Amino acid sequence: MQPPSDNPQQRASRITILKLFLPSALGILIFFVPVEINGHSTILLDHMVTGARSLLGDASGLYALALIVAGAAYPLVRGYWNRNLTERLFTVLKLLGVIAALMALTGWGPAFLHEPDILPFLFDKLVIPVGLIVPIGAIFLALLISFGLLELIGVLIQPVMRPIWRTPGRSAIDAVASFVGSYSIGLLITNRVYQAGQYSAREAAIIATGFSTVSATFMIIVAKTLDLMAVWNLYFWLTLLITFIVTSVTVRFPPLSRMDDSVEDGEPEAEPGKRLVTAWQVGLEVAAKAPSLHRSVALNFKEGLVMAISILPSIMSVGLLGLLAAKYTPLFEWLGWVFYPFVAVWGLEDAAMLAQASAAGLAEMFLPALLMAEAEFAARFAAGVVSVSAVLFFSASIPCILSTSIPLTVGKMLIVWFIRVALSLLLAVPTGYLVQTLTG
Repeated sequence: MQPPSDNPQQRASRITILKLFLPSALGILIFFVPVEINGHSTILLDHMVTGARSLLGDASGLYALALIVAGAAYPLVRGYWNRNLTERLFTVLKLLGVIAALMALTGWGPAFLHEPDILPFLFDKLVIPVGLIVPIGAIFLALLISFGLLELIGVLIQPVMRPIWRTPGRSAIDAVASFVGSYSIGLLITNRVYQAGQYSAREAAIIATGFSTVSATFMIIVAKTLDLMAVWNLYFWLTLLITFIVTSVTVRFPPLSRMDDSVEDGEPEAEPGKRLVTAWQVGLEVAAKAPSLHRSVALNFKEGLVMAISILPSIMSVGLLGLLAAKYTPLFEWLGWVFYPFVAVWGLEDAAMLAQASAAGLAEMFLPALLMAEAEFAARFAAGVVSVSAVLFFSASIPCILSTSIPLTVGKMLIVWFIRVALSLLLAVPTGYLVQTLTG
């Protein structure tokens, strides 16, 4: 792509242009292009994580335990564990996560916890892979998010943001940052912009509950658990599409539609006919100001490591409680019947199981994937979509939102969650059938 010749500000050095495109192209290669190694075709990041686990061998469990212990100690060391009720509750849950991890690693504790589909499954199939993929993935996320590609794309799609999602063009960056980075990165950006008066309460709430979902690295874990890596690109892009379609609907229903939409410093309108020029300028400016590659990698790795230790203890405790509730109580069975009509309309054989697994995602976003791992393809695909497109869950995203300045209560988020899950199921099941037909 060549910068327009009629604007001297568009003329950038070859080094800056390479800085914009080379890291981004490498990031796309690592995250989205399947490569066959030793007869196994998957994306390069997945190969790296598999290789890292093979190198660690039995020590991978000790590695995961170390991260969980660090995560439980982190709020105590930083001194914010008693900042509010939510922090105190999750500090307790993280300490319980340490105990659960110790039981998983040592075999200690009640026999029912050590049944193959409880602690062993949670620790081996979820906690260890997440503990590896988040820090490793964070290293390569620097290639996608640090050198101007996101900003360039964000400017280009500004015209569709306001009419479809009722958010300003700059929110495109938040949305993509969440998908290729993490919900915590997206929420951090959103909260900063909201506090600066550049988002209204409604815009910030839409972004937090509609775009700030789990990252591509987490989606790989979901896809691996559900045996969907063979259709990874279809799964990723269709899940992104469904997530954003669902968001475009939820913004038109209460409680989001009724929130305050006044803003102190709104986004200026782009000049007609100059969007491509502006996008090119913004991309090059970010690339020119971007820190060196090794600094970007170091910063992203640090953030990824902090994220891993923050979420693993909660996944261990809340995930365990969710699995126990799903197996030994009718809680999610009852809640799942609310979603049953949205699945049954498509004639799915595993309709009741998928509805109940989707309801379990309120506790922990991985639970639908864990509970549907042995189901038929369309049901597995739909579970993988719902795990991501639901956005809100109690083990991480809901407390993260509560810790921001965005005026969302638990009650409002539960209403948004219900709408999102219902719509996601309505779209994801036929999409699963379509993917099955295409890949036959």
